[in-house]
Amino acid sequence: MNERDGGTPEDEPGETRRGGSAREPDRVAGAGGRGGHDGRGETEEERADRRWQELLQEIRVAQTGVQILLGFLLTVVFTPLFHDLEQTDKTIYLVTVVLGSLATGALIGPVSFHRIVSGHRVKPQAVAWASRLTFTGILLLLATLTSALFLILRVATHDPYVPWLVSGVLAWYLVCWFALPLWVRTHYANGS
Repeated sequence: MNERDGGTPEDEPGETRRGGSAREPDRVAGAGGRGGHDGRGETEEERADRRWQELLQEIRVAQTGVQILLGFLLTVVFTPLFHDLEQTDKTIYLVTVVLGSLATGALIGPVSFHRIVSGHRVKPQAVAWASRLTFTGILLLLATLTSALFLILRVATHDPYVPWLVSGVLAWYLVCWFALPLWVRTHYANGS
């Protein structure tokens, strides 16, 4: 019996489970608790499959938002008002479009990544790289939203409080997207 897994017997390498189907043997946890068991009784491949599915759900949410935002931004240049903007506002617009394009690329990247490496038995590594691309895309989306909000409020109001308002919204994004999850992770993680 393995107390670490709640008193369940640990399978020996090569042993079959779940109705006799053969699976890769679990690795014994080494230094730092890393190995085949993560408290769920998953092999490395099963964990990679689960993490990939979770990542796809997260990407769907972010992709939709960034694609709508980029689509809107791309049409602005064709409006009559765009040509009347000050050069500073046009520069902010160009930066915003580039940031939105980079965010779109990073958030769609995991799909392409998966297509190219699929079937080559590198899913754990693919999940790690796709996760990095997704996090990069989220950071770029944060920059895009901040820049777009700054531009829109500058054009709409011409008031000196715009940078303060945008800073407040940016602080809100940082709390919702990073500070709160990090706080929960540090206060409620059970040693992992």
